[in-house]
Amino acid sequence: MSTFTNPLKLRLKEPDPLFGMWLSLGSDSAAEALAHAGFDWLLIDMEHAPNDSIDVTGQLRAIAAAHLPTEPVVRLPAVEPWLVKRVLDAGARTLMFPNIETADEAAHAVRLTQYATAEGPDGLRGVAGAVRAAAYGMRRDYLQNANAQIATIVQIESTRALEHLEQIAATPGIDCLFVGPADLAASLGHLGDSKHPEVQDAMKHILDVAHRARVATGIFAMDVASARQYRSEGFRFIALAADVMWLLRTTRQALQEVRS
Repeated sequence: MSTFTNPLKLRLKEPDPLFGMWLSLGSDSAAEALAHAGFDWLLIDMEHAPNDSIDVTGQLRAIAAAHLPTEPVVRLPAVEPWLVKRVLDAGARTLMFPNIETADEAAHAVRLTQYATAEGPDGLRGVAGAVRAAAYGMRRDYLQNANAQIATIVQIESTRALEHLEQIAATPGIDCLFVGPADLAASLGHLGDSKHPEVQDAMKHILDVAHRARVATGIFAMDVASARQYRSEGFRFIALAADVMWLLRTTRQALQEVRS
């Protein structure tokens, strides 16, 4: 068996829900502490949080230090080859790409995660041996096994993505469609209102298309009640808010209670 196995990629094919959390604070300590909480995955956000490639590497190490089966996911700020390369070399095995709108964009994202091989000669990932992902050259089977173990999640966040949804879902190498409710609502003309019926209908459509394509679906839940609702609707890759949200929510509640 390969020493580079991504259990999250395997679990995305199973029916059980996978619960995670956004890491927005850019803190190694917060990442390590939350890795002990029992989440299936934790997402290191490079799009809307102050995380660069050095911060990502530190948080990957921190999550690994917990020695628990919590898989780190990295959301990139854009589909940029050099960023994808750095994050993969740092040891990330599951990547999330924002605002994918066509099958060509989805296929390009997948290609960026793949080495060129005889079976897949169009892979675009550059080869480097002495990187953290390959245990700095000590993991001898890394190059042979990395392609099959990288999981690719794409975000559906626009009306254009909805127009090309079936083709995106059918793109080889896509493991999960992740709904971005806020951006989707804005794109549909309902900024700040992800509960609008048109947005809700679009989310149901994404679920239906993903189910037919046998691809997992994910979403960001603001609270426990929303997470339970999304689970009942069929979402299986669910973020239970973010570290900064829970920090403020619980501390403000405690402060209000102690002052009352």
